[in-house]
Amino acid sequence: MTSTAATATPTRLSFERRLEEVKLSKSDINSIIMDYLISEGYPSAARKFAIEADIVPMEDVASIQERVEIRNAIHRGEIERAIEKISELGYQILDGNPSLHFALLRLQLVELIRASLSNGDIAPALEFATTHLAPRAPTNPEFLEDLEHTMALLIFPPDDLAPPLAALLDPTLRKSVANRVNEAILIDQGARREARIRRVIRLRAWAEQKAREVKKDLPERLYLGLRSDEGNTNGTHDVEMQETDDYEDRESL
Repeated sequence: MTSTAATATPTRLSFERRLEEVKLSKSDINSIIMDYLISEGYPSAARKFAIEADIVPMEDVASIQERVEIRNAIHRGEIERAIEKISELGYQILDGNPSLHFALLRLQLVELIRASLSNGDIAPALEFATTHLAPRAPTNPEFLEDLEHTMALLIFPPDDLAPPLAALLDPTLRKSVANRVNEAILIDQGARREARIRRVIRLRAWAEQKAREVKKDLPERLYLGLRSDEGNTNGTHDVEMQETDDYEDRESL
């Protein structure tokens, strides 16, 4: 009986040979890297990479500093400061995106509740919710549900929260909102809402999924050098496949 390893080897080698036939230009790779650094907001790294790769940035690297400052403010939990700086860039960014505006205000409420867990004073959180969130909640069922969940943080002990409530206090929520803000600013500035490499990764994952559905001759796993490769035994890459189903939808936008 032929072993699995033995049968997998010819497929793997054949696939690798086909990959080797694809020639990528250094300039294209450098362009994708620079696009990522600028879109994601890493001005210092973009400057250094431009020097090392001897390329001219696609835009003034200094122009992304405002997005960086807004992102960092959100990551630190300084939501009021972030909202002020977003409004300085253009009031339409939030006025034209009620969902994002509400997400920022809710995050600011979460930060006030987080502070109340330390000092015991819930008055600022209650006043903020009443003044800024309560009037908006009836306009959208999701807003109302989000507000109710957030206010529940004041009721239950912080060390015994259900997973959906505990997630509100996790720093991941800050990062998620910061990513949405970054995309909104890029769109307002007439740029793509995300780095090209993210679309390429989704496309690659989508293509692999379609190829496997029609039983194309592929290795059991395709290693790309991503962090998700390590310890992943699902035969797919979770970080990529999370957005694979959205690829066709995004293409139609």
